Amino acid sequence: MSAGGLAVRVTGVTKRFGDHVAVDDVSFEVPVGVIYGVLGPNGAGKSTTLRMINDIIAPDQGEVELLGGLRPGPEAAPHVGFLPEERGLYPKMRALEMIAFMGELRGLAPRDARRRGEAWLERLGLAQWRDHKVQDLSKGMQQKVQFAATMIHEPELVILDEPWSGLDPINADVLRDVVREQQAAGRTVLFSTHLMEQAEQICEHIFIIARGRKVLDGRLADIKRAAAAEGRVALALQAAADHARAEPLLADRGLCAAVRPAAGSGAGPGLELEVELAAGVDAQRLLAALCGAAVALRRFEVVTPSLHQIFVERVGREAAATAARLPRGAA
Repeated sequence: MSAGGLAVRVTGVTKRFGDHVAVDDVSFEVPVGVIYGVLGPNGAGKSTTLRMINDIIAPDQGEVELLGGLRPGPEAAPHVGFLPEERGLYPKMRALEMIAFMGELRGLAPRDARRRGEAWLERLGLAQWRDHKVQDLSKGMQQKVQFAATMIHEPELVILDEPWSGLDPINADVLRDVVREQQAAGRTVLFSTHLMEQAEQICEHIFIIARGRKVLDGRLADIKRAAAAEGRVALALQAAADHARAEPLLADRGLCAAVRPAAGSGAGPGLELEVELAAGVDAQRLLAALCGAAVALRRFEVVTPSLHQIFVERVGREAAATAARLPRGAA
């Protein structure tokens, strides 16, 4: 229905709860067929944003369009699967019954709903638990049952709110593989998380939100490339004499904005360093200066920061800016 277009378009969306602005003039676009992460710390506005996309709550301002122009709600619902952060299973129902029941609510014939439910239980490693009551399953098993219920009608757009919460590493891997399978089948997966390691392993596009405000969005590869271009270099010096020759250059704030020991450095003191370049300085200029001072190097590498490092830096910067905007005495 929406091949080659947008799965989600959020434009200028704001949501208030009393005096609290949970989401503040947020806009972003999710291309069809990608895995897209909405990232942020707890309380950032991630769940509120996903609930507005899924028509659980309405925005006070702004618009949401799904799958090439559908409005959230009855028009889009047949094409959307939603896994909420607060799980909604009937504890007395058996696992297969629960999944099949959700399929029937989505319009599937009972036989088809049961067949698909059995296939999902098999895929998620729960086939032997099909006749156990939901209340007798572990938290991780219940989460996988709810995931199967979310996917039972084969939605075009899959929205997952904190899907890895409470999963052990093995089940987290299973869910990550299933999400990739959904993308390979042509579906769009939009999920929220505060777990940067999970997001970095699976996302193509990300949107970072903090204190209800957009901090950053775009292709993850482009964001990491841009962060690397901002100028951090890992150095390993050959010997103490090289550190002495390099010291005047490293102390030059026109060349190096900051110098710190490399994380987990195992060489002698001061021999493994991470350098943040001064504004307008590229790595080649630093390398040329070091070579000109006869500094012997074992390593000179432009650092590509992890998503976790980018997240901490950008969210910390946004938190500081927000604090600066608050009136004195406000919390």
